[in-house]
Amino acid sequence: MSNKTRSILKAIAVILVLLTVMMQVGWVAIPIISPYKFWIAVIAFGTLLVASK
Repeated sequence: MSNKTRSILKAIAVILVLLTVMMQVGWVAIPIISPYKFWIAVIAFGTLLVASK
């Protein structure tokens, strides 16, 4: 896996976690994915694990 791909995966993971945090705080409201906040954070963690060396 190239460094560019790793960087993109890490950026996606950070964006997903920021989205879940903003939904938890109440700054962003997306009712469709609101019940899945925990699983979004788990997917972000898994993506970060895949991107790490």
